[in-house]
Order: sequence, then C-alpha cells, then structure tokens
Amino acid sequence: MFTGLSAFPLTPLRDDTFDEAAYARLIERLVTAGVDSITALGSTGSYLYLDRDERRRVARAAVALAGDVPVMVGIGALRTSQVQRLADDAQDAGASAVLLAPVTYQALTPDEVFTLFEDVTAGLSVPLVVYDNPGTTHVTFTDELHARIAALPNVASIKIPGVPVDPQDASARVHRLRERIPDTVSIGVSGDWFAATGMNAGCDAWYSVIGGTLPDPALTITRAAQAGDQDAATAESTRLQPLWDLFREFGSYRVTAAIAEHLQLVAPDCLPRPVLGLRAGARERVAEVVDRLGLRG
Repeated sequence: MFTGLSAFPLTPLRDDTFDEAAYARLIERLVTAGVDSITALGSTGSYLYLDRDERRRVARAAVALAGDVPVMVGIGALRTSQVQRLADDAQDAGASAVLLAPVTYQALTPDEVFTLFEDVTAGLSVPLVVYDNPGTTHVTFTDELHARIAALPNVASIKIPGVPVDPQDASARVHRLRERIPDTVSIGVSGDWFAATGMNAGCDAWYSVIGGTLPDPALTITRAAQAGDQDAATAESTRLQPLWDLFREFGSYRVTAAIAEHLQLVAPDCLPRPVLGLRAGARERVAEVVDRLGLRG
C-alpha cells in the first residue's frame, strides 16, 4: 500500500458535524476508480480540526467503506500521549497503516521529533508513514533525521514535500534520500504539482490531495509513471497546470473543497470553521477550470 496512488479525501462537514453520507460518496469514487490506498484524516481530511470522537468516527467509516482498499489514518496531535491514543483508535478501527506528522506549537528540536516517532512506533502493530509537511507543521526534516526515524520498527514510508522542478535534480534528491534509508521504506511525493516529476524521478508513491476527489487524472499520472512512460505522466500533469496554479494561489485544501462542492459531492461550506471556503469570484474560477478540463472523476 506504500506504492502507487494514495488518495487523501476531504472530511466533509454539514452544520459543523461529520457528513458521513457525503464521505461515503467520496470513498466510493476512490474504490471504483481503483486507487491503491486511501488516507483518511490527512491534512486534506482536516484532522487537526476534529476531536478524538470525530476522528474515531471518520476512521471507522473509511475502513468500512473502503472494502479491500487499504486505509491509512492520520494520527497527528500536539502531545505524544494524544498521538498514541489516536494510534490505538486507528488500529481498533482496522486501519492498515497510520500517518504521523510532528504537529507543533512550540518549535521541536530534531531529538524531540525523533522521540515522538520512537514512542509512537513502539506501540504500533501496523506500519507508519512519516509525514514531512513543513508548510503546516513548521518542522523541517533533514536526511539525517529521516534516516534515524526510518530505522525505527514499523516505519514503512516517508512522505516528502515535493521535489526540485528539474528532472535531474529531482532524481538526485530522491537518490540521496534513498541512500540513507532502509530498502524496506518507500518514498512518496506530495505537493500535487510535483507528482509527475517525483514519480518519474523514482518516488514509489504519490500521496495525493486531488486524488481524494478526482482520482481519474491522478491515476493517469500514476499509472503512466509506474509504466515508465515519463512523457505521458508529464503531459497529464501539464494539462492540469491551471488546477495547480489555483492550488498555489489559494491552497489545495480550499480549492479541493470548492471542487467537491461544485461537483455536488459535499454540502456547501463543508470545511471546519474558522476556515472559510473560497469567495464567490475564486469559486467561479475553480468551477471554470474544472469544467474546461473535464474533471469529473
């Protein structure tokens, strides 16, 4: 489950409550499309805005709805003890793996980040993916820190925050990290506009925002890269450039919510307050790009 396309769906709300019916629609699309895994409660899934009970409900729903598709569940929280309880909940729900970002308020030292993963992996019976997402966590991983964490038991994959734009530089970046980590640990790219370049450069997986709402174009990129057809993967990513431009301008979280609302997959205003959806003008631009590119599945 740590190769190919891992789709990160929204956790839609209706009247500030988990909208399980809408969530079922999102998960059904992913299962039908044939994604390789589903990651519930990632950043796109609003995990830090949900309390423990809500997160437990989402984890159980994801596993029940996904059928044979493996489900990974995000367990990030500020305190180690909270993370450990969330890991227990995810495992009790039947998750195939967990995803952990070192969430911060006070800045964490490298030793503190390592100790978090050391403490959490010690109590796991399922694999763990390291979530390297400095844009939201404000934690910057070095290759040395990745290597220390990758040597811990149950660590199965590292989700890196994009790669250099130049293909040769991207390959060198992936190669440098791969030299430092065990062969059993895969490398997954994030930052959707980097996906084609990252997979062409040797990343094993794409941990995808857009794949959680629009799995078909994400699978087109993934399958082409897996087949060694770098030109086809790059061409599909280039076709989606207007979408990537919106992601960069407004953020993938809000744009993805606007897409799901435009396609009537979720209710309006589906994000957790105080986060607001896009304003009317921006929503119209998102809808225009979705319709022009024929992005429906």
